[in-house]
Amino acid sequence: MNKVIAVEDGLTPVKEFLREKGYQVVSLQAGEKADVAVISGGEENMMGIQNIVQDGPVIDARGMRPEEVWQAIESKWIH
Repeated sequence: MNKVIAVEDGLTPVKEFLREKGYQVVSLQAGEKADVAVISGGEENMMGIQNIVQDGPVIDARGMRPEEVWQAIESKWIH
């Protein structure tokens, strides 16, 4: 099963890194359903994230490198 990660549009390095790791990455702004959302922290309450991610974590990538975002995502899932 391929996990879907919705990433805020301004986080291009994070998107690219997660794609390299094999995740399906979609735009958070597109409103597609996802298992996890990655945000920059600036618009956390205005984006309707609860409608995009159901029962999944929201990762605030503010101040994090792409590798750290990936580690935060991985730590949320039991393999």
